[in-house]
Amino acid sequence: MDYVSALVPPFVMAAFFIALVVTIVKSQGGSNKAKEDAAVDAVLARAEAAQQQK
Repeated sequence: MDYVSALVPPFVMAAFFIALVVTIVKSQGGSNKAKEDAAVDAVLARAEAAQQQK
């Protein structure tokens, strides 16, 4: 039974890692994508405006 207790932690960590990756991938699209794109565009526009003023 020692081999079972030795194998459980890696399987648990693998399951959590897979769940994390799935959550990240799911959050990349949909309505969140428009918000993230707008935020990035605003930051880039601000950086360009500051660079042109110099």
